[in-house]
Amino acid sequence: MKSRSGRCQWRWLAIALLILLAGSPVFAASPALPLTLHEGGLSSEEQRAAQALVRQAQVHFPDSMVAVLPPLTLEFTDLPARVHGRLRGGHIRLARHLLQHDDAQPQALAALLHELGHALDRELALSRNPRFRDLAGWQLRPRRFGARNRHNPMRSRSPDRYELTSPREFFAVNLEHFLLDPDYACRRPALHRHFAQTLGSDGASQPERCGAEFAFIVPAHDPVLELLDPARVQAVEYLLAEPASALSSRWGHAMLRLVVCAPQRPPGADCRMDLEHHRVLSFRAFVDDVQVSAWQGLRGGYPSRLFVLPLTQVLDEYTRAELRGLRSVPLDLAPGEIATLLERAAQLHWSYDGRYTFLGNNCASEVFKLLREGVPRLADAQFAAISPTALLRRLQRAGIAQPAPLDDEEALRLGYRFAAADAHLAQMFEIARSRVALPAKDASTWLALTPAQRQPWLEQADLRASAALLVLEEAALWQLERRAREQLRRQLRRLQPAQRGLLDETMQLEALLAHPARLLRDMPGYGLPLADEREYANRHGAALAGDWHQRSAQLHELAPGFLSPPLRAALAGARGNLDVLGRRLRGLAEVE
Repeated sequence: MKSRSGRCQWRWLAIALLILLAGSPVFAASPALPLTLHEGGLSSEEQRAAQALVRQAQVHFPDSMVAVLPPLTLEFTDLPARVHGRLRGGHIRLARHLLQHDDAQPQALAALLHELGHALDRELALSRNPRFRDLAGWQLRPRRFGARNRHNPMRSRSPDRYELTSPREFFAVNLEHFLLDPDYACRRPALHRHFAQTLGSDGASQPERCGAEFAFIVPAHDPVLELLDPARVQAVEYLLAEPASALSSRWGHAMLRLVVCAPQRPPGADCRMDLEHHRVLSFRAFVDDVQVSAWQGLRGGYPSRLFVLPLTQVLDEYTRAELRGLRSVPLDLAPGEIATLLERAAQLHWSYDGRYTFLGNNCASEVFKLLREGVPRLADAQFAAISPTALLRRLQRAGIAQPAPLDDEEALRLGYRFAAADAHLAQMFEIARSRVALPAKDASTWLALTPAQRQPWLEQADLRASAALLVLEEAALWQLERRAREQLRRQLRRLQPAQRGLLDETMQLEALLAHPARLLRDMPGYGLPLADEREYANRHGAALAGDWHQRSAQLHELAPGFLSPPLRAALAGARGNLDVLGRRLRGLAEVE
């Protein structure tokens, strides 16, 4: 008696032979589905409808897979409400009402293909294929040594939420759409390619009508919906924000940087200089409140979202506001791999609705999953990690990331490192102190003075010292504004009902912009948005972004009333100092 593994090998050899010979004259006629129709209890009209349905299924089901199906009996009977079909043993049962109305014919065909998909999956275990599970959303758990999540987080923009109940149902539901929906290749391109290659069907490549660009919502960008062409992404780099003292930042933050060429620049090494066009893929916990709860972060109380951010915004956030340096380490990816990585990022951007945990499903594990799912070559590479610094080490050890450290001045010049602003501020302070006898020993001592204490020295500076002091004064304002935000968070209990309502509305608008699928909740469709859906998302997103900016401005006007008098005075003084320096720089420039 042959082993089960031996039988599987012979079965796959037979399938491969069928696929290879499918175009020969001997195999020109489609093999018949091994379906025996049970006509008992059906009227003559229902029998004709059932036979027509089998012929339709014959047209759509891949010839290369027909030989794999076991003999099956098809019966139409009464089933529970909202249940269209069932497979038990070699017996397919479909709901009888699907034969009784012409408008139910598409549902009947989908139901029959669905159950045939279950029969095929039962023979070949296609839903257990690791690549299929990666694409479907049953992701690896980096801390569980190959175990996968029990729940599928690809909940947004699903064609049928029944697909999320198990990998088997996901396979059957998506087989329906692969065989029947001409837009499936554009909406779920990676799954379309996987089905085409696995089933030996035509259309393994993405149709031209789908377009090469992928859509992302970038609220800080105008227009808010941005199209990224993989051909203009020169490189992908691992972007590491250095650790900070806060619990959520203690191990750093892992991101991916897209080195995007400016529209007028041909792809090449010079694209590194186009910083305004570079984008950052950053998984973050979306906090729909002004207070961050460490407990919520530990237990997965916040949604995990894939944000697409301008690199310049990320640099301001980390190097200026948080005084954290950034390292940008090149990844060894071919152009085709960059394209599939960007495609997977777009799929996650529109469909992923995971839960963020600081010590489990965090930025590092999310980047790990994106890389292995978006670049099939990396599926077997050993680089799983749950801390950003450990992930970088393992990427380097696996030969995926550049192994050499990037810590010299050349790395700063070429944008492989971005120093924290405190180092830059120290340089600016030394320039200013070399020309003006400032009453401080270093930059931090100077910035600790009140704006009123700093103001007299600003009038004494020459052009070079004034430029350096302007940078320092801008940093002082950033620090004061950060203190103001922290103080405002502690003052929320003093909000009047109308003010609290304004805050809630602002947070709700921010939540909509942070979850792109919600921009399309009034539009039919699933997966990646098509052209008309992109246009709608752009219009809707622009309107929401406008409302968000308006309400944010109203909150900004209310904010000073909730600040302590010393902090309010310090903010006004810092802005006044910037005006003084601006006028002085213009005057000195005119003299020279």
